[in-house]
Amino acid sequence: MARSATIYADYQATTPLDPRVKDRMEPFWNEAFGNPHSNDHSVGWHANQAMHKATTEVGKLVGADGDEIVFTSGATEANNHALFGLARRAPRSRRRILVSAVEHKCVLAAARALANNEDFIVEVIPVDRVGKVDLVALKNMIDSNVLMVSIMAVNNEIGTLQDIRLIATLLSTYSIPLHCDAAQAPCAMALSELSDHASLISLSSHKMYGPQGIGALFIRRSLQQAIEPLLYGGGQQNSLRSGTVPLPLCVGFGAAASILQGDDACHERTRVAAQRDRFVALLEEGGAEVVLNGPPLGKRHPGNVNLRFVGYAAADILATLQPLLAASTGAACTTGLPEPSHVLNAIGLDGEECDESIRFSFGRFTTDDEIDQAAERVLGALAALSRADVGTGML
Repeated sequence: MARSATIYADYQATTPLDPRVKDRMEPFWNEAFGNPHSNDHSVGWHANQAMHKATTEVGKLVGADGDEIVFTSGATEANNHALFGLARRAPRSRRRILVSAVEHKCVLAAARALANNEDFIVEVIPVDRVGKVDLVALKNMIDSNVLMVSIMAVNNEIGTLQDIRLIATLLSTYSIPLHCDAAQAPCAMALSELSDHASLISLSSHKMYGPQGIGALFIRRSLQQAIEPLLYGGGQQNSLRSGTVPLPLCVGFGAAASILQGDDACHERTRVAAQRDRFVALLEEGGAEVVLNGPPLGKRHPGNVNLRFVGYAAADILATLQPLLAASTGAACTTGLPEPSHVLNAIGLDGEECDESIRFSFGRFTTDDEIDQAAERVLGALAALSRADVGTGML
């Protein structure tokens, strides 16, 4: 990447489309445009074969079969489908839903809607200072009236890796289904055994170098009759989600999943982690006073680092960096109003500390030169802000 170009350090917001994925998708925009649900002619048959290949590839990523994969518009829909779908066919004896304090907002909002509108009891599982679920608290919360537990595999802000296998073992005592938002997981770890532990798994194509606009929900075959659809119509996808699937996007999602199952996936994670570690080291060597939010570098998403810049507003740093570097704060904007990150709050940061925090995330196409430039540009932004403060008498 040319030195004057924007350095992209926001891979956890969205990943670039891998050229190999684009190549796989290309024919399905024009000559192979058929509707995979058209059963009466060869054009439809060919499209159907492509769709089934895609479901097989996505399923294999998490150790599942293709008929356990339901394509959705993204992970937000998949998460909503998991919670609402299971809740709306729940027995009256199971009205409690447990969610971790660091779940994505779409999980927390869906759970809140079930509590407010559909008479469920939603309880929040606390986490420790690095964002790991408090297993003792979870064990004390579960009993036979819990409908489901929702815990993400990898956190989208601080990169925490949860012990899904151990959590599932705790839930098995009461046969409680585990829903796992795994949108950030494919680039962080091998997932081939995830479906052995989670009954419901949400995935997002554009978090793993596939196209935007498509995700998937793994629904364990034995649980599918217990899931109420969100969309009704022609009965596509085993009647779990009606509507014509977007074939080019499905094909791209499958291709992205297939690449992550290749021999290079482990090497990629190792390389990206080393680049991230170098970025932090360069900032520290350059005199930046930074505090790591969340787990130690070696025990988190390999591309993730969430840093608190002591004495600086994250929004000011990012504004100063534009258009030289793309990263993000931990804050989310709802109805146009900035608010502190609920994830950083959950691990014990106060409002000021949240406002000092920036998430940098690197990935497949990050170069070593970009790491060096990114650190240089951040240090330059800090220096510029310090000079500005001196000039206004704030220091």
